[in-house]
Amino acid sequence: MNTPESGTAAIVAGVDGTPGSTDAVCWAATTAANRGVPLVLAHGLGTAELYRGQVVPPPEHLVLELRNRGHQLLRQARNAAKATADAEVHLRLSEDTAAAALLELSGEARMIVLGASEHTRVGAVFGDSVTLALAAHAHCPVVSVRGGAPAASTATLPVVVGVDGTPLSEHAVATAFAEASARDTYLVAVHAWGTDQTTRVFGEVAAYYAWSPSVESETAVLAERLAGWHERYPDLDVQRVVVRDEPRTALLQWSHKAQLLVVGSRGRGGFAGLLLGSTSQALLRHASCPVLIATEAATI
Repeated sequence: MNTPESGTAAIVAGVDGTPGSTDAVCWAATTAANRGVPLVLAHGLGTAELYRGQVVPPPEHLVLELRNRGHQLLRQARNAAKATADAEVHLRLSEDTAAAALLELSGEARMIVLGASEHTRVGAVFGDSVTLALAAHAHCPVVSVRGGAPAASTATLPVVVGVDGTPLSEHAVATAFAEASARDTYLVAVHAWGTDQTTRVFGEVAAYYAWSPSVESETAVLAERLAGWHERYPDLDVQRVVVRDEPRTALLQWSHKAQLLVVGSRGRGGFAGLLLGSTSQALLRHASCPVLIATEAATI
C-alpha cells in the first residue's frame, strides 16, 4: 500500500536544532519517502519580530548571525533526512517566527511535523505553546514526534485512533484510516468512557436514577462512528476497543504499543487549549509514540 498518493502536497518538518527536532525530521523523511511526496524543512528566524515596534533597528550583524545559524540548522537537518530515507528535500528559511512560518505552510502541506517539547532547551522554538497553537490553527494535520526517532520495528505496530462518540472525532477517524492504509498496518479504534471529570459529574446524576451506560451501548456508539469506513478501506484490518476508563489514560496506555496515535481537535481559531481539550493536550505531552492531531480540514 506504500505507493505514491495522488497529489504532491509536501510534508513539512519544523527545524530548531534540538534532538527532538532531528527525531521529527527523520520521522517526516521516512513518511515522505513512503508516500512519494516532497519533504520541506522549515526554520523560522523571528527576525521580523526584532523590527516590530522598534525605533532603533537591531544591529545588522545580529540579523546576519541568525540567518547564518538558520541556514546551518537547515543543512544539518537535510543531512539527517537524507541519511534516513530517500526523500526529495527542500529547505525553507523564513523571517517570521516558527509558528507563523509553519502556519502559512500548513495551507498547502500534507502535514506539519514537530519534535516533542520534552527535548527543548534554550534556543529551541517548538515548545508546548507552538505545538498547541499549530495543532489548533493549522490547515492540515499536525504531528508531534515523541519517544525519540521510531525504530524500524515499530512499522509492525498499529495506528491507534481515539473515538469519543461525537461528530468531532470524524476527522480523526478519517485520518486514522488513511494513515493505517498508507502504512500497510492495522487500525485500533479506541472508545473510552466513564471516569473523566465530565462523566464523574454525569455519573452522580445517573446513579440517582439507577442508570449507567453499558458496554453494549458504547460498542454501538463506536460502531456508528466507524460505519462506512470499512467500505472505503475493505482490506484494512480494524480492531475495536471499548473500555470504561478515562480517555487519556486508555490512549496513553495504547501509545506504548502503537506507531502512531490519532486524535481530533475541535476546529480552528480561538484558544488552543479549549480547541484541543485536556485529552489531546495530555497526549501531546506524555504519549510514548508520535501523536497526530487531525484538524477539520485534514486530508492525508
